[in-house]
Amino acid sequence: MSPTKKLVALLAAIVFPLLAATPASAGVHSHCGRYICVMTAHHNRYVQDITVQTKDGLPGKLRAYWGNYHSRKVSAASHRWVVGYEQKDAKLVCGGLERDGRSIEDGICVSI
Repeated sequence: MSPTKKLVALLAAIVFPLLAATPASAGVHSHCGRYICVMTAHHNRYVQDITVQTKDGLPGKLRAYWGNYHSRKVSAASHRWVVGYEQKDAKLVCGGLERDGRSIEDGICVSI
């Protein structure tokens, strides 16, 4: 076997298992409350990202949480947090909105 073929075989042996471990087709689910919508891209319990967006387009302090994951608060009308891991027993991806130091809406969740 030539050195080039050996290299190709070695790279294939390394790359293909990594591709198989990555979710091939993620589902995107969303749920809206009165003031915000929460969206997530996931494959089973592997959450790729969480997006929280205000329905009125005005900024506020947005946050997202899912199992042991708790995002930092972000001042925006819409924000996407990249999560990129799995939690076996976490079934709800949620978000919240604060304005002027008051909770406007919290516990808007997507079931995964």
